[in-house]
Amino acid sequence: MYDFMVYGYYATFIARVFFPTGSEFSSLMLSLATFGAGYLMRPIGALVLGAYADRHGRRKGLILTLALMSFGTLSIACLPGYAVLGLLAPLLILIGRLVQGFSAGMELGGVSVYLAEIATPGHRGFYTAWQSGSQQVAVTFAALLGVFVNLRLSQQQVAAWGWRIPLIAGCAIIPFLFVIRRSLAETEEFLARKRHPTLAQVITSLGTNWKLVVSGMMISTMTTVTFYMITAYTPTFGQNALHLTPLDSFTVTMCVGITNLFWLPVMGSVSDRLGRRPLLIAFSILSLTTAYPALLWLVSSPSFARLLVVELWLSFLFGGYNGAAMPFLAEIMPAEIRTAGFSIAFSLATAVFGGFTPAICTWLIHETGNRAIPGMWESLAAVISLTAVWLTWRSRTGFAESSRSRALPA
Repeated sequence: MYDFMVYGYYATFIARVFFPTGSEFSSLMLSLATFGAGYLMRPIGALVLGAYADRHGRRKGLILTLALMSFGTLSIACLPGYAVLGLLAPLLILIGRLVQGFSAGMELGGVSVYLAEIATPGHRGFYTAWQSGSQQVAVTFAALLGVFVNLRLSQQQVAAWGWRIPLIAGCAIIPFLFVIRRSLAETEEFLARKRHPTLAQVITSLGTNWKLVVSGMMISTMTTVTFYMITAYTPTFGQNALHLTPLDSFTVTMCVGITNLFWLPVMGSVSDRLGRRPLLIAFSILSLTTAYPALLWLVSSPSFARLLVVELWLSFLFGGYNGAAMPFLAEIMPAEIRTAGFSIAFSLATAVFGGFTPAICTWLIHETGNRAIPGMWESLAAVISLTAVWLTWRSRTGFAESSRSRALPA
């Protein structure tokens, strides 16, 4: 996930190298739109790769996604800019981003389902939280590299070639990840199943359970919007909207990654004890009522300290909501399409809402002149997720009630 997200951190520099239009805003929008384009491929990757994992095993699916992500990241890291390749450069960047998105479509769902299926009784929320928790290691590492690059290089050097260093670092960790995934044991739950559906059967089952998929997408909306707002978008927001230094923005992003890593397993464990829905409802309401006021306070007098306070508050909201949302998604999906159903629901949320958050927020600020408007986007996401949680509570049909002893639904 580091490889998939790191593009967003350097969108401003990528815009200058690959999308020179003569307008800083237009170049940035093209760069952010390409970042978001990766999310359009995630539902397709979720369906194809998720069906592969449901048929051939969680371990084989995770190895395949890693191979695809490696190709996409390497192509972006090493590609010459517009000055050398002309229009071919942004086209190839787009292709690399689409391959990354196809891979990422199954990544989160595949790992989350793997963790949910190996979890010990009563600790599924805690176990599953470590998928999102591992992303925070990626956030922190990417931000730390950003701090290092900006301390060691001049802004001219960063703009010319320094932004490539974090992408190359992403390529360097791929062999290590491959060794880890090769050593994974298949889950007992998967091995115990006598029937493993084909792609056509997965599609049919997804059609039968479309309400679950749509509800899962809505539930995932708040977590995807919040995550990309406080991680991938923070460097761009801090530099372009608040006019803070890149060092300030990357330092705040690094702190966010650390606090996310703390809150996710804590809140996952809390959801094991209190249930998923109470946390989903509480943190949706908190986001709905506080996101915009917090951003208003920040933009009234932008500073490193205020940006840090606001981002840490949003980090708490993200950790509290996500800690309950991920195990809940695993619990509501039928076993035969658990990976595909989870992955498609989450990928649709990122494709429609989360992945385009940096581009949408940048456009909203440009159109309205209101630098706090991203808070309204966050509030809208909270409304969508809160509605889904309420609807699932009302229907209950087909949904597993979270408890300390309940197994995943068969």
